[in-house]
Amino acid sequence: MSNEQTAIKATYFSIIGNFLLAVLKWLAGYFGNSYALIADAIESTADIFSSFLVLLGLKYAKRPADENHPYGHGRIEPLVTFAVVGFLIISATVIAYESIQNIGTPHELPKPWTLIVLLTIIIWKEVSYRIVIKKSKETGSSSLKADAWHHRSDAITSIAAFIGISIALILGKGYESADDFAALFASGFILYNCYLIFRPALAEIMDENLYEELIADIRMHSLKVEGILDTEKCFVRKSGTKHLVDLHAIVNGDITVKEGHILAHNLQAYLQKEMPQLGNILIHIEPH
Repeated sequence: MSNEQTAIKATYFSIIGNFLLAVLKWLAGYFGNSYALIADAIESTADIFSSFLVLLGLKYAKRPADENHPYGHGRIEPLVTFAVVGFLIISATVIAYESIQNIGTPHELPKPWTLIVLLTIIIWKEVSYRIVIKKSKETGSSSLKADAWHHRSDAITSIAAFIGISIALILGKGYESADDFAALFASGFILYNCYLIFRPALAEIMDENLYEELIADIRMHSLKVEGILDTEKCFVRKSGTKHLVDLHAIVNGDITVKEGHILAHNLQAYLQKEMPQLGNILIHIEPH
């Protein structure tokens, strides 16, 4: 299975999981008198739409290179990540506003059974995070990483809700707003995660040099190709799940242009075989 197919499969998992949990949270929050759970449901609903965005982005990124996009369509991934961050910011803002409104509004204590619902959600969301983050590392997908962090932030907002409801239930009347303060805390944590997700995607779109380990591997593998004496410049940038490489290879200065051309093709083919995460590789031959 290709990296793209693996990432798409993981996104379907996220969509189905977010839909089921959003329904559970809305029902539990409404019937259990818990705004923290309703706040959680708002985030999960936004997660459904953001996961759909990730899915569309991954499918678009699979398109092969064409005349207008000679390097392929992979750059759609960080753009989708920006959109996902936008969804999270909107969710956090709505949750914070509603929490502040509810803090000053008298309401009933949450129902004790909402804690069981929250505990189930916390476990499921942490498991989901671990599954999706593993797939994002396997595929190198930035938008899938953002989707994984949605699961982790959901788990942490659920923990905040669990703590808030527990305080309200233990301390009783007069502490109903603990549930709302938990939702307010959750909104702040979501905003913090927005930065953690946004920063790597921005680095990707700006072609920041973040791939020292990969560059070291490329240099090491290059020296295994017969005729390649050393490497000089090596630049790496990311596009979708692939890494694009510009590499200067040092060869014997006395060989012919044709022999140098053959060496460049041999090196390119070897790197693509040994390192499937690499996409387009441009080899420049330097004479020793």
